Amino acid sequence: MITSRKSHIAAALFSVFLAGSAWADTNTTDAPGIDFEPTVGQSGKDVIWVPTPQQLVDRMLDMVGLTAQDKLVDLGSGDGRTVISAAKRGATARGIEYNPDMVALSRSAALREGVADRATFEQADIFESEFSEATVVTLFLLPGLNLRLKPTLLDMKPGTRVVSNSFTMGDWEPDETGEAEGCTNYCIAYKWVIPAKVEGRWTMPHGQLQLTQTYQFFEGTLSQGGTTLPITEGRLDGADISFKAGDVTYTGKVAGQQMQGKADGQAAWSATLAN
Repeated sequence: MITSRKSHIAAALFSVFLAGSAWADTNTTDAPGIDFEPTVGQSGKDVIWVPTPQQLVDRMLDMVGLTAQDKLVDLGSGDGRTVISAAKRGATARGIEYNPDMVALSRSAALREGVADRATFEQADIFESEFSEATVVTLFLLPGLNLRLKPTLLDMKPGTRVVSNSFTMGDWEPDETGEAEGCTNYCIAYKWVIPAKVEGRWTMPHGQLQLTQTYQFFEGTLSQGGTTLPITEGRLDGADISFKAGDVTYTGKVAGQQMQGKADGQAAWSATLAN
């Protein structure tokens, strides 16, 4: 879905609805006991509804490498197609949607598709909902709403994957950009992996790391043996950390206030966050 401030583009997006409406046509509109049929551009709380093309849904799930062990949460789940598609791949999937009619429609579609045990939907405000259990978060919101969600997302467990239909997260650079084949509108997705938090002073057995972090990137210094070296190529992929200090490449894992790994793939190193 997209925000109501953009409702004037609804008519222009009608072709998107036609291209992506097969899901609703075959799985929801004739659902038993459900008379509601969604229309592109319908208003809601802060949003209007535009369906995500199924080609992009599939591309987004491919980008995050969705498995049966994942717990996916779709923020603003609309007609439920992302949640149901994830459940069909074996994942446990949950949709949070403000419009109660869309929630009922989605639940009926999940029953029809035989995945109601893994695809659930709740009527709620995404900004008042708790979804810290998710290993994958999907969304189709304009940048302003993405920015409101960004602090919550960054506080999630390192390694959580986030993928957005069409819209970015301001200055938070995506880890991956993908495009769906056979798609004509709203065909680009952006993926982020929640990074571990490493900013601060870390003590090592024979030295000290001082780090400054900007999302998945960081820089700083390594002081050791009376020599201070700049940190370069600092990068986080969830809890995986890598950086260079001088000619030495450090790789390892971050676990809360501890990190450890190998220097140049051989010598062990470790560090503890100083209080």
